[in-house]
Amino acid sequence: MLDRPLRPSPISPTVDFSAEGVQHGFLRLPYSRDDSAWGSVMIPLTVVKNGEGPTALLTGGNHGDEYEGPIALFDLARTLKAEDVTGRVIIVPAMNYPAFLAGTRTSSIDKGNMNRSFPGAPDGTVTQKIADYFQRELLPLADIVLDFHSGGRTLDFLPFCAAHILPDKAQEAKAFDLVSAFGAPWSMKMLEIDAVGMYDTAAEEMGKVFITTELGGGGTATAKSAGIAKRGVANVLKAAGILKGAVEAAATTWLDMPDGNCFSFAEDGGLLEPLFDLGEKVGTGDVLARIYPAGRTGAEPLEVKARMDGILTARHFPGLVKPGDCVGVLATVVG
Repeated sequence: MLDRPLRPSPISPTVDFSAEGVQHGFLRLPYSRDDSAWGSVMIPLTVVKNGEGPTALLTGGNHGDEYEGPIALFDLARTLKAEDVTGRVIIVPAMNYPAFLAGTRTSSIDKGNMNRSFPGAPDGTVTQKIADYFQRELLPLADIVLDFHSGGRTLDFLPFCAAHILPDKAQEAKAFDLVSAFGAPWSMKMLEIDAVGMYDTAAEEMGKVFITTELGGGGTATAKSAGIAKRGVANVLKAAGILKGAVEAAATTWLDMPDGNCFSFAEDGGLLEPLFDLGEKVGTGDVLARIYPAGRTGAEPLEVKARMDGILTARHFPGLVKPGDCVGVLATVVG
């Protein structure tokens, strides 16, 4: 049976990615629904181009309940001037726009997790169609990709910028140089427990210089976390030679996630009592948290113990946990 040729994307941009100057527009995805037979999902974007130079693709809202990226990128989109740019900046403040509007991690239309949907499909779900457009149209335009994340409603993180350990050490070094330039209080050599279908993986497999963040959590942003995001994206553009001006130096502490022992998971559900706060030192065997059965009094809590030495870098945010929830993440200080 012959493979069918890949269909073109149903998404059409209202901007010209090759045009000079500043353009504000949309990625328009037709979406027929009960309240609009010929409706569309209109994903906001901005393109700023001035002459020849590298292209940076800047994205937020990959998960819809993470807000530092959208804040930084909506702000950058309204303030960035073409005369301050050498090259091109493509800004998409809310990749998974349906999830962003709903304030949920996954799409309100199809429950799709954008960061597990790559390479996507032009004839798939709404989330898969958006992923396909990034995979086939936007990522090939980019030299540098910065994708903002935070913990959303279920996790809270130390504020860090991160890149992955890669087989291509030249690509890896460029990414870690941009992590340093970002200037978050913490910088991470990051380990993923499930990298299949990720935007990160798609970009890295194309040879792009990819960096990301985790800048807090709890389903909100703070003045501090939003400020880190705004300063960081400007620093990355300056370090890449795209934006005029000097990188704003900031002290950072490097962390490493060496293996799967970093992660601790709940084996039962109940009321969570944290015993360590973010940034505190934890030793192997220490009890990170207790989980009290929520259905009766007098029962002994389940203890969740650390499997390595490190500092607490992420924690479960809501007060109740379910079996399989990540309770805490540890990392080691490397510099």
